Amino acid sequence: MPITEPGARPTDIAAARLTIDLAAIAGNFRLIAKRAAPATVGVAVKADAYGLGMAQVASALHSAGARVFFVAWLEEGIALRHLLPEAEILCLNGVAPGAADAYATYRLTPVLGSLEEIDEWRAAGHGGKAPAGLQIDSGMARLGLSAEEVDQLVADRQRLDGLNLTLVMSHLACGDDPADPMNLAQRASFERDRGRLGLVSIRSSLAASGGSFLGPDFHVDLVRPGAALYGLTPLMGQANLMAQVVRLQAKILQVRRVDRGMTVGYGATHRTTRPSRLATLSTGYADGYFRSLSNRGHAYLGSVRLPVVGRVSMDLLTLDVTDAPPELARRGAWVDLIGPDHTVDDLAAEAGTIGYEILTAMGARYARHYLPVDGKAGTAA
Repeated sequence: MPITEPGARPTDIAAARLTIDLAAIAGNFRLIAKRAAPATVGVAVKADAYGLGMAQVASALHSAGARVFFVAWLEEGIALRHLLPEAEILCLNGVAPGAADAYATYRLTPVLGSLEEIDEWRAAGHGGKAPAGLQIDSGMARLGLSAEEVDQLVADRQRLDGLNLTLVMSHLACGDDPADPMNLAQRASFERDRGRLGLVSIRSSLAASGGSFLGPDFHVDLVRPGAALYGLTPLMGQANLMAQVVRLQAKILQVRRVDRGMTVGYGATHRTTRPSRLATLSTGYADGYFRSLSNRGHAYLGSVRLPVVGRVSMDLLTLDVTDAPPELARRGAWVDLIGPDHTVDDLAAEAGTIGYEILTAMGARYARHYLPVDGKAGTAA
């Protein structure tokens, strides 16, 4: 955890800081709500709100008008229930084995995804009482009723009788690619199975972040964005309409001059080709700045783009600051690892991954500073 001292905020003394713009998250929610209307917008705050802090983020989204929240694990749902006593909270990973009673106790809605879960939920005595959702697999082969299980339910419809179903859903495999024909195929499969099961009158959901931008045919009754709320691009190959939410900065610990031919970092994987100035920053793969960014990543000092040179270490990384003015590239200066000129998606592309992984890997050592919806800034360790 970031060190604190009496009278000092963590961001005052931190070696690295993560700024999270709650107003931008609220604005992204409103943008999606406007595009998806009249469908409801449920918000995904699983994985600690994609690594950004469920307590702060969920509260900001609730203030912006969100009333339906999605988590993955039972434990996440319990934590969120303490934060938002009246919210509708759905657990996407279904009923954890042997834990059916806990969902009812905390008024959480499990999204049932198999015949086993349906039977376990009914056996626990919650069939006609506590609400439940139902997921149908339309092409992901992950969670949700398989085609064989749908056939079994059609043949034995009584297995659903008495269940208090409040949502029937599926999940798009290629929702971030508008041109992929799988989107239409999955929508058709979902609609067909809903009809076969007699569930067309139940509130339904198909779209997550990408699907929320595929048009009304994919919105149905409820969309459930996650990544787009947090500033990630919802559709590949298209301009990002979402406001950026995070800024990751690290302080320069030292700047050194080196001659041409100097090697940098473990394994000597970088060798300077000119007399250079190198800046070392206090962040590394222990903080979620991936080792795959070695000799590939970039940062910004003002408007100057700075390459990562050498291997990223556990606690340190090195930048070539030769092209930055010396008065800017100095000990104690803040460098943007993620910022206005270098988004989460940009960093993810350099790391060979996706923005989801970048966000959820953000380390606990960063001093976290929240830019609020209401104008009252806050800092969290």
